[in-house]
Amino acid sequence: MNRVSRTFSAALGLALAAGLAALPTSAVAAPSQGYTPSGTSYAGSAAEDANNQAFYEAVMKSARAKQAANPFLLAVTVTYDASSAPTFRTQIAQSAQIWNSSVTNVQLRSGTAADFRYYEGNDSRGSYASTDMHGHGYIFLDYAQNRQYNSVRVTAHETGHVLGLPDHYSGPCSELMSGGGPGTSCTNAYPNTTERSRVNTLWR
Repeated sequence: MNRVSRTFSAALGLALAAGLAALPTSAVAAPSQGYTPSGTSYAGSAAEDANNQAFYEAVMKSARAKQAANPFLLAVTVTYDASSAPTFRTQIAQSAQIWNSSVTNVQLRSGTAADFRYYEGNDSRGSYASTDMHGHGYIFLDYAQNRQYNSVRVTAHETGHVLGLPDHYSGPCSELMSGGGPGTSCTNAYPNTTERSRVNTLWR
């Protein structure tokens, strides 16, 4: 599926098909392909890779400002706001804990002055991450998809995009960014050694 571009918007991650949900007016997401249904062979696209990078850079823009204010920080703190995704509060907290225990150069913290936000609802595309291309982004968690797939894996996968990782659907279950490629039986929510190393390098 080709991605349809929209002004100031780039969607990525766990999407299944086209459609729009009630999203922040400052960042209307474009249709995307992502956390693929079991048995499919979708391999991603150059457009998705570009959108992955766009979301990472949007969050990094805010992180650089924090580093400039305090250049002696040993790790960059990226703040998220989960107040608009109360159903997934536990999964979001678990996802943050997983990443915080897996990498050293960046840490995720809950707060109101957020670098990115989580939202929840129904969307035929499934779950995805999006940026408005102005330094802000959000993750949308779809109800149906989080019932079909392991919800902590879905959330940790999408959070991986915030930290700069692209999708790799053909990877094994042990690779977090393989998303839905390994099927619904895959419950691994932890990044592998290569993914952890990549994030630490990006946030060095």
